[in-house]
Amino acid sequence: MIPIASGVRVWIATGHTDMRRGMNSLGLLVQEGFKRDPHGGDLYVFRGKSGKLIKILWHDGLGMSLYAKRLERGRFLWPSPADGVVTITPAQLGYLLDHPC
Repeated sequence: MIPIASGVRVWIATGHTDMRRGMNSLGLLVQEGFKRDPHGGDLYVFRGKSGKLIKILWHDGLGMSLYAKRLERGRFLWPSPADGVVTITPAQLGYLLDHPC
């Protein structure tokens, strides 16, 4: 699990994201779509169209990291695109990663 410091926010990109995107492209999406600084220390979570793959973008103060998790079975639960950008707690992110449906 990612060592999340207190006060860090977790932002979820609703809908689906093109999972061919890499670190720089997702960082640009955070800047333009979320109007947030991708280097600010928050986590940004993206899900692919099939629901089996997520990517997490995080800057820890020293450098940018990109984490990925692909499910063999099931899908990640995800908010509707109508919800816009959603924030969750680090504990909710842990549950999301450990309990796919």
